[in-house]
Amino acid sequence: MSTPDHSSRRPAARRLLLGAGVLALGLSLAACSRDGAQGFLNNVTSTGGLTVKRDVSYGPDARNVMDIYAPQNAQGAPVVLFVHGGSWQNGDKDGHKFVGESLARAGYVAGVMSYRLAPQNVYPSYVQDAAQALKVLRADAKTFGGNPDNLFVMGHSAGGFNAVEMVDNARWLAEVNVPVSSIRGVIGVAGPYSFDFRTFQSAVAFPTGATPDEIMPDRHVRADAPPHLLLVAQNDDTVEAYNGVNMERALRAAGVPVELKVLPRVGHITIIAAMSRPLTFLGDTRAQVIRFIEERRLK
Repeated sequence: MSTPDHSSRRPAARRLLLGAGVLALGLSLAACSRDGAQGFLNNVTSTGGLTVKRDVSYGPDARNVMDIYAPQNAQGAPVVLFVHGGSWQNGDKDGHKFVGESLARAGYVAGVMSYRLAPQNVYPSYVQDAAQALKVLRADAKTFGGNPDNLFVMGHSAGGFNAVEMVDNARWLAEVNVPVSSIRGVIGVAGPYSFDFRTFQSAVAFPTGATPDEIMPDRHVRADAPPHLLLVAQNDDTVEAYNGVNMERALRAAGVPVELKVLPRVGHITIIAAMSRPLTFLGDTRAQVIRFIEERRLK
């Protein structure tokens, strides 16, 4: 009797095992810590074939640094500044290598920044850091093949607040002489744009005695703000959905184009983990971000 040939079944079996492993990873990401998820994603993220410049200084503080990721031989590419989350008290650029790589593979020049943290630094220091980083990224854009007038700003969680506040409050761009007309769009991912910080642990990130009316991005939207994409995680148990709803309402009232999209299945961490190219099965984050940039970019 001849020996059965199972070779044709092996690739399918390997694909099945790989798929099961990836699925298990996705399910575990929802329950694991932010640091654990980021560490894993960064370990499996390769920047081979990209131009990467690390620790670009944009200010005097030790945390005023960003990493820049770019496609090789880019010309006139959109430029995206990404601002990390962490309740204004944790996180850094190093934990978001996977975001920079993902944006660069899509054809964009991406700056992934760190900023000064609370409680040592309170509002508006971290918003001013975002504005200063954008100024430096814009000045360096051509070096990496980017277009300095084809800017996008993106942030997750507290970084979403920083990104939206930095652009929508006319004060911050004026301080660094960046024209709002150079910004083609703002992308907020699970951002807290409209909450009473006084009742949360994150109160340490804001001045004593301050009120939401003085600080929240939805309270002072400039009429000439660029279009916004607000992504909300359906299963977010950290930042409630009303933040996106209230921000959308404020932008519409000011006549600013805005899209609010609730992404199914994802939570507060997995909505940004889904920016990682191997984890796009978790949710639609990366596809939505790329679609928005492609629709709004200078051609």
